Amino acid sequence: MDVIHGDRVLTVVRAPHIPDPLALVDALAGAGIRAVELTFTTPDVLEALRSAAASARAVVGAGTVLTGEQAEAAIDAGARFLVTPGLRPAVARAAGRHDIPVVMGAFTPSEVMDALDMGAAAVKIFPARALGPGYLKDLHGPFPDAALIPSGGVNAGNAAEFLAHGAAAVTAGTDVVAPAAVAAGRWSEIASRAASFVRSMK
Repeated sequence: MDVIHGDRVLTVVRAPHIPDPLALVDALAGAGIRAVELTFTTPDVLEALRSAAASARAVVGAGTVLTGEQAEAAIDAGARFLVTPGLRPAVARAAGRHDIPVVMGAFTPSEVMDALDMGAAAVKIFPARALGPGYLKDLHGPFPDAALIPSGGVNAGNAAEFLAHGAAAVTAGTDVVAPAAVAAGRWSEIASRAASFVRSMK
């Protein structure tokens, strides 16, 4: 989580295929996004995690983790953090057993409280596009110390505003890692988009 808090950004990769996971994460890290989430919606994600985990430049985690079994498999494959789309107690328990941070998805204040009670290192506010950056400020009223990470609808046009409203970090999605670009191995294009996103956060 140190890298996520330090860089204030991570990226989530959803693609039909990742031809070279190590090249992908190194391209992103070289452009300033060193925390990379590979999701269980991608076929053969465990093999991709094993390959990407060899990077000395990036911190690679698993996303869309829904079950304790998936959490265990991802950790075994080298995932250094886990991300869920919603409240998943079994994932939190698996992460706790291995001392791996989990970023747990939530939306309402009650869900944020539940995520924090389960030991979430940060809470992913998803879908962030629904209520926009101001919602982060509202949530920090009752939860001033919560690390909130908006996801879903965050892009180069609004990332800085989310950060200004209290986000601990932001999630870059298809704005940076378009599925077609990933599947085609267009690493220089992805690196350029990542660099633009990082510049937009200033």
